[in-house]
Amino acid sequence: MLWGVSLLAALALLAIVGPWLSARDPNAIADVLARRLTPPFSRDGLGSWHVLGTDAFGRDITVRLWLAARISLGVGVVGSLLAASIGVLLGALAAWRRGAVERAVLAVSDALLAVPRLVLLLVTAALWGPGLSVVITVLALTGWMSVMRLVRADVLRVRVLPFVEGASALGVPNRRLLWRHVLPNAMGSTSVAITLGIGNAILLESGLSFLGLGIQPPAPSWGNMIAGGREWLLVAPWIALAPGVLLIVTVVACTLIGDALTTDARKTMLH
Repeated sequence: MLWGVSLLAALALLAIVGPWLSARDPNAIADVLARRLTPPFSRDGLGSWHVLGTDAFGRDITVRLWLAARISLGVGVVGSLLAASIGVLLGALAAWRRGAVERAVLAVSDALLAVPRLVLLLVTAALWGPGLSVVITVLALTGWMSVMRLVRADVLRVRVLPFVEGASALGVPNRRLLWRHVLPNAMGSTSVAITLGIGNAILLESGLSFLGLGIQPPAPSWGNMIAGGREWLLVAPWIALAPGVLLIVTVVACTLIGDALTTDARKTMLH
């Protein structure tokens, strides 16, 4: 878990500080002939040093990577948290109210789960048009189902425990009993799902941007940076390789944290 947290913290820090260290606008296109396709760890035609080289428009890859990290990490975190919020709300209501509410929530969840999430993302993004707010909204509306099922199962398990029955016998209102007593004790599996969902959301956002349905140029995203470098793979592979490696590292970091939280949750349940 320490490795995962350290990697994400380093990426977040570089995403915040990195773009400020550049004197040039990372999206500006100027002196293309002198700056374009500069290899990593070398100087361009004007004498400027580039750690990871430049792209076909002469823009510094390093600065654009950290600027793209702001967008990709932000979209992943916000999209995953919004999806988790919807899932927690619907899962808690389904397990607590039961009856028609539970059947309706489960029916909608089953219908959405029957369709691959990537297909839902592609269809809704194509219908609404590309953009940052659209990507976040689509990720939230298509990612709550698994969290809902986990919360529902945990609430059903916790609501029959003695302390819940005791609080109910003392006259604690149902709403307070659910949100103050039951739900906080039913969030172990949900925290794991949220952590893993961040990495999944970043991957999906990158996929949408790669296909042209996500973040639109000149704003950088790891997905559209990879898409912009695919036609230069034989000549300048660093254009697509750098964001691809950073994307893999981020998803691996989220997976490491999720695996560690899963182990802790299992130990807690055993005790």
